[in-house]
Amino acid sequence: MIKIYAPASIGNVGVGFDILGAAITPIDGTLLGDCVSIQSSKTFQLHNHGNFSTQLPGDIKKNITWQAWNWFNKKTKKKTPVSITLKKNMPIGSGLGSSASSIVASVLALNKFYKTNLTQRELINIMGRLEGFISGSVHYDNVAPCYLGGLQLVTNDLFHKTQSLPVFKNWLWIIAWPGIALPTSVSRNLLPQKYNKDICITNSRNLSTFIHALHSNQPELAIRFMTDVLAEPYRIPLIPQFLNTKNAIMQLGALTCSISGSGPTIFSICLDIGVAKKIKKWLEVNFIKNEQGFVHICTIDQLGARRIGS
Repeated sequence: MIKIYAPASIGNVGVGFDILGAAITPIDGTLLGDCVSIQSSKTFQLHNHGNFSTQLPGDIKKNITWQAWNWFNKKTKKKTPVSITLKKNMPIGSGLGSSASSIVASVLALNKFYKTNLTQRELINIMGRLEGFISGSVHYDNVAPCYLGGLQLVTNDLFHKTQSLPVFKNWLWIIAWPGIALPTSVSRNLLPQKYNKDICITNSRNLSTFIHALHSNQPELAIRFMTDVLAEPYRIPLIPQFLNTKNAIMQLGALTCSISGSGPTIFSICLDIGVAKKIKKWLEVNFIKNEQGFVHICTIDQLGARRIGS
């Protein structure tokens, strides 16, 4: 049996709307990501398990894992029956790359099962195309870090869709999902079709300075320029008590706070585990809306998707 785990990811990372993404892993060892298992079978089967499997569409052909299998089935022209199990550990519409996690795990598992030996470039192109079925257009800011790990810059270069960026290993990333869904399409539709020149210049300055700070090992400079002027101002009304939450955790010692992907998950960064635990506790009490919501203290997942278990 082949079993692939694909981690959660933070799209945009505040400053990099649609072109930055970071894979994350909880420090307590929790597998915050989806798992896909494949084995031979007498008939085709797709089983959905996990805490959030009830959120998956009832129509099997709308299941992204089925779509990935259908792509490989057509490409290889093999009629080998398979049994696929999707363990859905990621809430849909959370802003943590839920669809990307299922896509990456499915594509890598199917590539191994069918022994298609696709290149990294071919695999990431397929992942981006499948992501487009969910969001309406091709995006790599979640699938790239989920697949490759680390912090990825989406270049859309013909030969290398993404480039890996250096990270500050002492940064602790606290992520909080309140327990409610926010469809990506709703969050994207709030954004303006056009931005004025000053906003564009500010965004360019923030992003370029942030990337320069990563390469020149200036963490304080990087933090100061992790400011989202393109999406966050318009998405604030969608996140329950976002500004109050941001102010509160900044007072507790967070260095920054922003929206993860399209939301409603938020993330903050700090350097001290004691501060991180205080922020986590505050968020659990004041930001989480129901029993499904969660808060995790994370680091950057440098491994990305990988084979686990047996």
